[in-house]
Amino acid sequence: MSELRWGRRYVMVRPDHFRIDYAINPYMDPADQPDPRRARAQWVDLLSTIERLGATVEVVPQRPDAPDMVYAMNLGLGVVRPDGVGHVVLSHMRYAERRMETLTAQPWFERSGRATSYVGRDGVGAHLEAGDVFAWGDALVAGFGPRTEELALKHLATDLGVRVRGVRITHPAMYHLDLAFCPLDERRALVAPGAFDEASAAALLELVPEPLVLTDDEALTTFCANSIVIGRAVVMPAGAPPRVKAQLADWDFEVVEVDVSQFHKGGGSIRCLTNPLDVTLGRDLPLVTGGTVVMPPLG
Repeated sequence: MSELRWGRRYVMVRPDHFRIDYAINPYMDPADQPDPRRARAQWVDLLSTIERLGATVEVVPQRPDAPDMVYAMNLGLGVVRPDGVGHVVLSHMRYAERRMETLTAQPWFERSGRATSYVGRDGVGAHLEAGDVFAWGDALVAGFGPRTEELALKHLATDLGVRVRGVRITHPAMYHLDLAFCPLDERRALVAPGAFDEASAAALLELVPEPLVLTDDEALTTFCANSIVIGRAVVMPAGAPPRVKAQLADWDFEVVEVDVSQFHKGGGSIRCLTNPLDVTLGRDLPLVTGGTVVMPPLG
């Protein structure tokens, strides 16, 4: 079985200032704060696990005034252009509470040798959050609705010169695609159809040849779709459903569980804490002249 060719180079944000200052998703409660010591230990364990499995991690410092910045997946969508230069389309957060994160992320990415661009910024233009976007097959699959706007998908297609397939997210607790969809290899993915409207759920299940279909309870209680894949290893939050782990084992994946429960209090898990930057245009993601957006039903 052919493995994903991306997912071996990540950016993470050190949780020096992680806390719950506000509530912008159903999981956040300022009265239920994460334990800073446990959160740091869990983050270090996750980073060590990723490196042990053969991937690399670059670490960005966290802004003191940006408690959610630890969820690095939403800093921006990272790709490698055909000329080998990294490129990051920076997120334009729906909520103003998170927009200062790109003020630190943009110069950091530039200093690391990556070009940057925006589809909107500073509250002006389309909202795009990178946790809504994955490379899959011949396109980017992008969720829109609670956080990312449909208009951003058109801008993203044009900016990168790729096909974008949009799926409408309707579930308030699966507000990012990375809570409901996780590519495993070139034929398989975790899919929680309850996150989407009926047409989008059907389109996504049609797109994935062998989906591992998650119930809403499995997706919401354990955050199991919010996992990352490094070769044949699936790094999942601790407490993943036995049924899901059994199916992954039948498909010859190694399930590696990591406790990141302190970060669940902010509404994110393993995928949210990690941002892959090694999707290569023209190899992992075909270039399409002018870019296109294909909405459901997919064909």
